[in-house]
Amino acid sequence: MTTTMDVGAGSRAGAGAGTRAGAGVEVHPGVDAGAGPEADAAAGADTATGTAPAPAPVAPEGFPATGRRVLISGASRGLGRALARAFADNGDRVAVHFGSRADDARATLDSLAGSGHALVGGDLADPAGARDVAERAARALGGIDVLVNNAAVNLPHPPASTSYEDWSALWQQHVAVNLVATANLSHLAAHRMMGQGGGGRIVNIGSRGAFRGEPDYPAYGATKAAVHALGQSLAVALAPHGIAVASVAPGFFGTERVAHRLVGAEGAAIRAQSPFGRAGTAEEIAAAVLWLASPAAEWASGAVLDLNGASHLRT
Repeated sequence: MTTTMDVGAGSRAGAGAGTRAGAGVEVHPGVDAGAGPEADAAAGADTATGTAPAPAPVAPEGFPATGRRVLISGASRGLGRALARAFADNGDRVAVHFGSRADDARATLDSLAGSGHALVGGDLADPAGARDVAERAARALGGIDVLVNNAAVNLPHPPASTSYEDWSALWQQHVAVNLVATANLSHLAAHRMMGQGGGGRIVNIGSRGAFRGEPDYPAYGATKAAVHALGQSLAVALAPHGIAVASVAPGFFGTERVAHRLVGAEGAAIRAQSPFGRAGTAEEIAAAVLWLASPAAEWASGAVLDLNGASHLRT
């Protein structure tokens, strides 16, 4: 039976990418909601000089393979749900973030193996909302060891048929959620990891579209390319702190949101993109992310891992 406790802010109006319902934190049994690291300022930059802190020593035993505290953004359904289940099955405790789909997020939470998981709602397009999500997730789990940046928007805006007003608004929405929110959550999680002194992992969900183009979703392709570049910059900057950062670039994979596209002629064309003759699955993407978040994957920091069934090859 799930125990519910409010350890954070109440509802929060969304901004930037539209209104999204906020929420407190709901925690499965086994969580000390009051535990956790000090505030971000204590673990982050020197406020007097503006300089980054010296690298914190990584725990002698190294980064753990299980029992970690994992924040997954956009985890209410689809790939986010598969990610949450993969980490929970691995023995980790998961903070399931959602923007507006509270019922779907609750279903994800209730499906997780083990205990000590948490439900955290908030608008990541608002910088204050992103800070609130990170703080409440860390408070519910007792810290953050792994961050998976999965939250994204992907709305059509073909250049030839989209009005300028819609075009500019959709670009701002994609940039706010897909790129800036990813950067903000990464900063917040990294400073907590540095303060904890045990290293960490950040894995970004990018896209094949960053490399081959997205003619009907150009802002999606562009922001995912930027996410790949962000991950590589962070990989270099955070390595001295024992934090590895990598990205995955999935091709088309099936979820409930796109199931309608896998029927009929369109479905046949999608499956034909890969020489395997099928679309990928969310579970396959989640398995790769789980590995990138493991101790064994430290040397993969900075990588952008293609997960597209040989549907798009790059050198």
